[in-house]
Amino acid sequence: METIELKANIRKESGKGPARRLREEGLIPAVFYSPGTETIPLTVNSSDLIKSLRTGSGESSFIKLTIEDGDSKTEKLSIMKELQINPLSRNLLHADFYEIRMDHQLTMDIPIRLTGQAIGIEAGGDLQFSKRNLRLSALPSLFPDFIEVDISELEIGDSVKVGDVVLGEGIEILDPSNVMIAAVVVTRVAVVEVAEEVEELPEGEGEETGEEPGKGTTE
Repeated sequence: METIELKANIRKESGKGPARRLREEGLIPAVFYSPGTETIPLTVNSSDLIKSLRTGSGESSFIKLTIEDGDSKTEKLSIMKELQINPLSRNLLHADFYEIRMDHQLTMDIPIRLTGQAIGIEAGGDLQFSKRNLRLSALPSLFPDFIEVDISELEIGDSVKVGDVVLGEGIEILDPSNVMIAAVVVTRVAVVEVAEEVEELPEGEGEETGEEPGKGTTE
């Protein structure tokens, strides 16, 4: 799993007023926590956090926090547990970091990458990519950066489901096996064209008369 680095500082103040001032200075309030320990209030640079998430695998990356408190520094390995964003301005509001322990099972959503060109697409089908992450449980050292799913053999009407994905030993997929990841379907254009062809058939064509071939009625 890719690890990105991020600097943080101990936050001395809390509340809406200090949080607003931090954001005006280009910082955002954050917290760091782990089971059985007290939550540590932090500040992180908003631009540095955005840059880190863009260069890494987004919120699926491991984050090595260097926490500064005056002259002392502490390094903590973590994941982004929650990132609050203003829905209108898209500015970052708050971040939660959760400590990773290498000898403890971890649950994470890992992105899916489709590989290959489906046969059905070349035949005129349309690809539906409906599930873009898999929820995995494993030791931190076993997590991949992403999961490759080969779709090259999919024809029109075929699909690949969660149960079709095979991962390494020690990695458990928590999503239901019958959930569809991707499928190749008939395009909407093709469906419309078929419907139009049916509508244009001459009246009576294609209908059964109930008479045997070669026989008619006589007066």
